[in-house]
Amino acid sequence: MGSGREPERGWSRRRLVGAVTGAAAATAVPAPALPGTSPAGRAAAGGPRGARPLWIGTYTSAEGGGTGLGRAVYDPVTGAVTGRSPLTGVADPSYPAVHPDGRTLYAVDERANGAVTAVRPAGGAGPCHLSVHPGGRRLLSANHTSGSVAVHPVDGSGALGERTDLVTHSSPPPGPGQRGPHAHQIVTSPDGGHVLAVDLGTDTVYTYRLDVRAGKLTEVSRARTRPGAGPRHLTFHPGGRYACLANEVDDTVAVCAYDPATGRLTAGDPQPSGSDAGTNCPAQFLVTADGRFAFLANRGHNSLARYAVGADGSRLALLGTMPAQGDFPRQIAFSPDGALLFAANQRSGTVSVFHVGRADGTLRLAGEPFASPVAVCALPL
Repeated sequence: MGSGREPERGWSRRRLVGAVTGAAAATAVPAPALPGTSPAGRAAAGGPRGARPLWIGTYTSAEGGGTGLGRAVYDPVTGAVTGRSPLTGVADPSYPAVHPDGRTLYAVDERANGAVTAVRPAGGAGPCHLSVHPGGRRLLSANHTSGSVAVHPVDGSGALGERTDLVTHSSPPPGPGQRGPHAHQIVTSPDGGHVLAVDLGTDTVYTYRLDVRAGKLTEVSRARTRPGAGPRHLTFHPGGRYACLANEVDDTVAVCAYDPATGRLTAGDPQPSGSDAGTNCPAQFLVTADGRFAFLANRGHNSLARYAVGADGSRLALLGTMPAQGDFPRQIAFSPDGALLFAANQRSGTVSVFHVGRADGTLRLAGEPFASPVAVCALPL
């Protein structure tokens, strides 16, 4: 619901459509660019010259949690993070995404009933991931609790319209230990031809064609992992023919082959996450822009695994792990230039920043982790 607070430091939050249930939350920034992209924007964000904006998603309903989307700035050279002023009124914002034009920020409100701010219904419970279609005309969201994916139109101002499609993963049956489908991610393929939804509950990655004009999804293929793998997050190699898949439940990873012509994804054999014998839940992959290295966030082992990637993306070789410098790294993200890696550590309430070695992919901690209550996602811009 709206907080009623006055705009802070040159920012304003406005209700785009209305406060309703079951959707991703949307926060509009009616300015030419996000803070940090211009001298005026940097001044508005309260950061030094050259500073860039950093958005931090938090669980507001958790004990000791935050009060909304955290706003900070970071130095793109040193990696130092400073300042924090929450954008209140967005409950449990666990995953943010930015419109391609850079003027609108969206965030899912990860609650059981999906109650959110300023969006029409996504039609599902517990939304946990969203992405903006590359054309900027459609917002895609994945609903974990109800195991569904939804499509919303985006108008020229960045506002969301009435939901145009909702698809529930009713088959195949849930995997071992699961009671139903749990859609965990929805992402557009690098070629733009297909939309892929990763479902932890059914051990399946679904491929859809998106009719951008009508906002409708049509299923074209399914990729099954081994039973009980619990796929969580898929990241494409820049070559566009392969992707890295993090399997949350059985603590493995896999390389998937992708056919751009048909949208067919094929999951490869399970590989190690780099964890030891303890409990571990892989969270998310990142692949460097040159396609040579990949990084995996390990929750439980509390590490970042580093992999060498084959030239075409078809092979992963584990090089080792290093401490995430925080407890339960739920999400990782590169800075736009790829020089920094940010890890949001949920249980320690911190964001760790690392310098990424261009030549060998090594990670070097950039100072003390930044404190942010129940940090579950970091979005550096």
